[in-house]
Amino acid sequence: MTWQIKALTVYGHQVGQVRTLDFELGALNIVTGDSRTGKTSIWTITDYCMASTDYPVGAGVVRDHVAVFAIQIVSGERQLFVARPAPSSGTTPAPRLCLVFQQPGAEPLGRDEMSFTFPVDAARGILADFCGINRTVRLPTTRGNTMSPSIRHALFFCAQAQNEVANPDLLFHSQGREHHTQAIRDVFPYFLGAVDAEQAVLRAQLRQLRADLRNHERALAQQEAAAPAPGQARALVREAIETSLLPQQPVDDLTLEDAFRLLTDATRAPLPGVPDTPADTDDPLVRLEQQREQLRADYQRSRARLTDLRQSLNERGDFLTHALDQHERLTSLNLLRIQDETSTDQCPVCGNGVSSVNEAVSALRADLEHLDANVVFVNDDTSQVQALIAQEEETQRGLRLALNTNRDEREALEAGIRVASRFRDSTLRAASVKGRISLFLETTSRFTAAPRIADQRNELQARIEELENTLGDDVQADRVNSSLSLINQKISAKARALQLEHSQVPVRLDLRRLSVVADTTAGPVPLNEMGGGENWLGYHLATLLSLHEWFTEHDRPVPRLLILDQPSQVYFPADYKGAGLEPARESDRISLLRAYQVIADTITSLGGAFQVIVMEHADLEHEVFSTAVTQRWRQGQGALVPHDWINA
Repeated sequence: MTWQIKALTVYGHQVGQVRTLDFELGALNIVTGDSRTGKTSIWTITDYCMASTDYPVGAGVVRDHVAVFAIQIVSGERQLFVARPAPSSGTTPAPRLCLVFQQPGAEPLGRDEMSFTFPVDAARGILADFCGINRTVRLPTTRGNTMSPSIRHALFFCAQAQNEVANPDLLFHSQGREHHTQAIRDVFPYFLGAVDAEQAVLRAQLRQLRADLRNHERALAQQEAAAPAPGQARALVREAIETSLLPQQPVDDLTLEDAFRLLTDATRAPLPGVPDTPADTDDPLVRLEQQREQLRADYQRSRARLTDLRQSLNERGDFLTHALDQHERLTSLNLLRIQDETSTDQCPVCGNGVSSVNEAVSALRADLEHLDANVVFVNDDTSQVQALIAQEEETQRGLRLALNTNRDEREALEAGIRVASRFRDSTLRAASVKGRISLFLETTSRFTAAPRIADQRNELQARIEELENTLGDDVQADRVNSSLSLINQKISAKARALQLEHSQVPVRLDLRRLSVVADTTAGPVPLNEMGGGENWLGYHLATLLSLHEWFTEHDRPVPRLLILDQPSQVYFPADYKGAGLEPARESDRISLLRAYQVIADTITSLGGAFQVIVMEHADLEHEVFSTAVTQRWRQGQGALVPHDWINA
């Protein structure tokens, strides 16, 4: 017998805050109540205490006001207390648990008695042992490696969360998570009992021998690849001849020993020479490039200066043209009879008296004199600008000549470099061939010195065939199929008791699909094609109850526990928020009672060796339901977390 839950306890943040829910072993336990009273947390707390790698307790009152979660599990005369603190921050699960073996009937530990010393992996090992799981068994996986069954694998068959209990696509707990679908398939034969420990050891040996054979074949292939090949040696001799490391000679008839001797000589031969070049620390090509850049920069500056001078000369020419025009107009004043002693009140033309007319004439004569002076200055300056232009043009001619000379020198130097490069290319190729010859000889030397790997393929293959004959490839598959055939009969019987659709035809558990399939005359009908929440819920219950009957009857290491979260949801509207505690239609009420009757009958048939805990919204007035209610949390009366914790 494996374990059932005796009690679930939560501890608040304040001293003395302890809340314990007791459960009856080997019986149906129903916790019914309003929404947001903590019913769902009964399963998530159990999951968390079973060394989960995440923190499944949902956000809300329970997460906010509980500091430590604990369950007490019982297996025969053994009792184990398991506690785990809430995350210290965020949702990262606590890394250590408290596990304490107790006397049967002992109360939960107090907060001050707990010591969280067991890492998650160690806790999983203890929980697996307490469940009777053989952790030495190695189960093959589709990924090619092996794994041992664990308590986390057993829980696939022990719970149905609210989004799983009537799910048409997912039959088992956490089936929808990454890698879990294949993990369920991989561990199913073990929990059914189709894998015995001795066969598991032999299968592990078979897998190891197959791996050894693959590794041995790989090592032999590497040894063969490392062996010196006559063809490769002769090819290297040809290359050595082509690069003048060896003299011309026939190669096709060389033996391997002769090739090694010639290749050794090639490694000692000098490389083909390169014509001597002056040992000059300065690169002449770089120097010529730098000289060209400097000449080009000087030439650009000269051009800019010449442009400026020519523009200046043009501007002076324009000035002289306008100045001469004005000068000619102003020189007409010399026709006037104006003397210095002439009165400013006398007209310069007729000599008659006028009022201050000669003042303007005097001003014009002053302008003429100033203009004459400017013309003389500009004429002198223009001569200087023309001289500068001539000088700059001479500078440009010199720079062009220097650039042409630089170009001729660079072309001559580059031609010489190309000739020398051909010699260097040949030398580099010879050096490359020489390096590959050295590597070949070094590898050959290591191969000769290394110990030979004995060919053990025949011996390994014989041992593999012996184990394959001992095990038989189909033995385990036959056992699984035989077990499923008997389990399918149980599923069909429960489907008829629940009056489900397709219950009159053979119904089977399909491990490939991880679903229930009805074999009708029209073809197979999987669960997600049956339609209707009542069918989905019914086949979930029929399958899991049948599996637990099998587990119990064959003493398989699975907790004798099934936790269901709100199976009545299929009989209430999705948006139901009313106060009614029974389905509106009498037919739905009868169907729901029928489901509870099948659960109760299964528990009874197993003689107290199986426990079912149900978290419900419904509250049916019928003996099979009402007598199983252990907690009723309604209208503010009762909850997993007491109200005074919240108000504290």
